[in-house]
Amino acid sequence: MPLRDLQTITLFVEDLDAARRFYAAVFDGRELFSDDVSTALSIGNVVVNLLQADRADELVEPGAVGAPGAPRSLLTVEVADVDAVCAELAGLGVVLRNGPQDRPWGVRTATFADPAGHLWEVAAPIRG
Repeated sequence: MPLRDLQTITLFVEDLDAARRFYAAVFDGRELFSDDVSTALSIGNVVVNLLQADRADELVEPGAVGAPGAPRSLLTVEVADVDAVCAELAGLGVVLRNGPQDRPWGVRTATFADPAGHLWEVAAPIRG
């Protein structure tokens, strides 16, 4: 049973307002739903649900939500030109964690974090 149709990614955030602003600016997400503890955004053909971390326990029981500020995910977005995207991100005040850099597996990448510490990577095949 292959799992192919990614529908929703739920990210746990400590500062919902900061996360809303970040995802609206960086990903131009279209808001689908919002309340006091969550916001669901349509980004491409995936829904990104931002959920206040202190309301996420029932979703991860019997475990617990990871520590604030520590990387809790790495999500990759394919782009045509990593360097051009990095320039746009810099214009939005987004600080890169690493990159742009060529990786041995044939892609150029750069990584940045959202306000809750979730890591995002932009990647493009190295054209030679």
